[in-house]
Amino acid sequence: MLIRKTPWRNESEPVIVIMAVLLLLGTINVFSSSFVLATTSYNNPYYFLIRHAVWLVLGIFVCFVCSRVNYHRWQGITKWLLLVTVGALILVLFAGVVVNGARRWLSFAGFSVQPAEFAKLTGILIAARFLTVMMKHERKIDLLKAPPYWIIFFMAALVELEPDMGTACIVFGVPFLMAFLVGIPWKQVKVLFFVGIAALIGLIVWQPYRLLRVKTTYDPWSDAQGVGYQAVQSMSTIGSGGLWGMGLGEGVSKYEYLPEAHTDFAFAIFAQEHGYLGVLLVIALFFMLAVCCYYISARAHDIYGQILTLGIMLLVVGQAAGNLFMVSGTFPVVGIPLPFISYGGSSLLVTMASMGILLNICHHGFQVQRGEARPEEHDAAHQAPLHLVK
Repeated sequence: MLIRKTPWRNESEPVIVIMAVLLLLGTINVFSSSFVLATTSYNNPYYFLIRHAVWLVLGIFVCFVCSRVNYHRWQGITKWLLLVTVGALILVLFAGVVVNGARRWLSFAGFSVQPAEFAKLTGILIAARFLTVMMKHERKIDLLKAPPYWIIFFMAALVELEPDMGTACIVFGVPFLMAFLVGIPWKQVKVLFFVGIAALIGLIVWQPYRLLRVKTTYDPWSDAQGVGYQAVQSMSTIGSGGLWGMGLGEGVSKYEYLPEAHTDFAFAIFAQEHGYLGVLLVIALFFMLAVCCYYISARAHDIYGQILTLGIMLLVVGQAAGNLFMVSGTFPVVGIPLPFISYGGSSLLVTMASMGILLNICHHGFQVQRGEARPEEHDAAHQAPLHLVK
């Protein structure tokens, strides 16, 4: 048991504060980075802000509901969530809305939903349940012979067909990292690593535009008006902010210089307007969130809670790191959103659901520590056999 003195009762308090600050910064940045596009395309500067506000209210509600649901119940819900997710991933390939050559969205009632975002959380829940069973029964974790991981791989393959390689890598990559951190044989790690690298190279070569993106990643100025345009504009946008930034609403790159300024590259606009000090603030907030996740995992009184916390941390903080590397030109442009900051209803909804589950894990760990509740050792869902495991 991890005991220490802190200015808060449990980690849920700093997590809520961090989440609130990031949501506030994200909402302000959504409007600041999108009002030019909203005005020119929809004749309404508040078009994206209004839609973001709707998703934000829905996300807060989902977060609250998930924070009140005993996290052990997700083990019984996972199979139904899997069916819905796979069904949506198949449906989007045939009836999805095509944007920029990709078929990734299902549209209804004026709003678009991206099923691939929900596959991220579904994959984590499947992996957490499988790894929990394997550890409880002290079985050797062999991902090559694990049906749950083949199902996760199938979901990732459906996402890749959209095509969306960045999201596909997250759908399978986070569960893989969960298994790696829990403990899988080193020999298997090496095999999966080389197979993964070979598959990654194959996917890049398969789509010529991906190969061009990789080639221009470390020298985007070689094709600054072509494939490297987005990376060049992003780095120029970040650099032009300086230490203090140009000021809220004063950034110039959103005037149709930087594509996707309010979505995948929202952080570049944020950096331009708030400077390096604003950048450090956001990085510090995600770092503190990772630290809180560590302590929540340490205080969780069952394996499932520990592994699920690990998966949520890798999803939220990992995506943040990936987006920061992408907008800074370190990684190729792969379309990874920045949690809480980037515009995108499906991404925000999944992030808020994940945070709600995290808060519930923290709440139960705190109750058990204070003797107000017993660990869920006899919970029916906790002991239910995993039908996907042989």
